[in-house]
Amino acid sequence: MRPDHVHLLVSVPPHLAPSRVMQAIKGKTSHHLLMDRRKLRAEFWGRHLWARGYFVCSSGNVTDEMIAEYIRMQGAEPRTTTVSR
Repeated sequence: MRPDHVHLLVSVPPHLAPSRVMQAIKGKTSHHLLMDRRKLRAEFWGRHLWARGYFVCSSGNVTDEMIAEYIRMQGAEPRTTTVSR
């Protein structure tokens, strides 16, 4: 999780539309978060918890482990490299 977005690695059968999958994920998570967290419920009363947009891509050329590592490293400090001359 990041302050302004969430990364998910989800395996979905190809017959399911990504828009329907995201609709279900956003609907269920917002319902549970608003029921469990009174502060969120008060802050988002009459508004949407999640933004309308999302990004989806397939992972044909990389492994699930590579994607999981990418997601895990999103919160890490960038590595600096030194160049010796």
